[in-house]
Amino acid sequence: MSVFISGATGFVAQHIINQLLEQNFKVIGSVRSQAKADKLLRQFNSNKNLSLEVVEDISNLAAFDEVFSKHGKEIKYVLHTSSPFFTECDDYEKDLLIPALNGTKGILNSILKYAADNVERVVITSSIAAMFDFTRDLDPSYFYDENSWNPDSYQEALTDGGHAYNGSKKFAERYAWNFVQEHKNEIKFKLTTVNPCYVFGPQLFDENVTAKLNTSCELINKLLHLSAGDAVDNFFVGNFVDVRDVAKAHLLGFENQNLVDKRLLLISSRFNAQDILDIMNEDFKTLEGQLPAGVPHTGALHQWKGAIADNSKTKELLGFEFIPLKKTIDDMVTQILRKEKRL
Repeated sequence: MSVFISGATGFVAQHIINQLLEQNFKVIGSVRSQAKADKLLRQFNSNKNLSLEVVEDISNLAAFDEVFSKHGKEIKYVLHTSSPFFTECDDYEKDLLIPALNGTKGILNSILKYAADNVERVVITSSIAAMFDFTRDLDPSYFYDENSWNPDSYQEALTDGGHAYNGSKKFAERYAWNFVQEHKNEIKFKLTTVNPCYVFGPQLFDENVTAKLNTSCELINKLLHLSAGDAVDNFFVGNFVDVRDVAKAHLLGFENQNLVDKRLLLISSRFNAQDILDIMNEDFKTLEGQLPAGVPHTGALHQWKGAIADNSKTKELLGFEFIPLKKTIDDMVTQILRKEKRL
């Protein structure tokens, strides 16, 4: 039996595929073009357990029909990772809300039509954005956990890119949970959602290190390319989790019976620019004097007075320690400097 993963060329998805192949699963992935398929197959050394199908536009509600009509009888697990992740766009509804929602609608209805008796588990990559009110992130009286939901309405999600992205994750995940309840007598599968925060970590392949990285990792990349005289902007603060832990959670999401019907809030720790720069300045002597110093050891890792996130239930269910910020940044920076021939 096979695992199907949508959005196979994504940052998180590549790490998931790598872990699946290491465990000898047969993997069928979707990509947006044949060129992307060819590149990914080459990167995985034409692994016999990996095959790819082209799904050009997940906004099309029938986008996954061909895949599941062709492979439905061999797919046991479905990992839906494909969804837009950006906030700068011209049309919030067209570019963010509709693709996220229709991608989830489409894949679940394709399972219902072609693989209702075969697919046993579905894991959807949602986001912390579906769980909390980001306008209250700096409010120390605000608490959220695995049971929380972003309060934005659809209309509020159309106001700006941040609300649009957060809304896209909320509405897509809400649809999935409602779908399972509505069709519980017609489908075999059980649902788990993985809700990560900012996902940092090395690219799976060095050649994917480019001048501009994917949305989360670009935050680190920008800091690495600051100059010593630049100001340290600590207004931006957030939660992080390592990409390798996110991938591991997806596998456990279909392997572990205790994760059925669970939302997994993936947070390793808080961070801000000061925390990242502290690690870079302390661990990389080749960068000495090149980066801003700021005020060392005063970042969000050391003092945080904002919203309180509690993901203790998730940690207990997953049963492994999350990779700390120091290792994640060390691994990322090492890879970037190696690619830039600065090591």
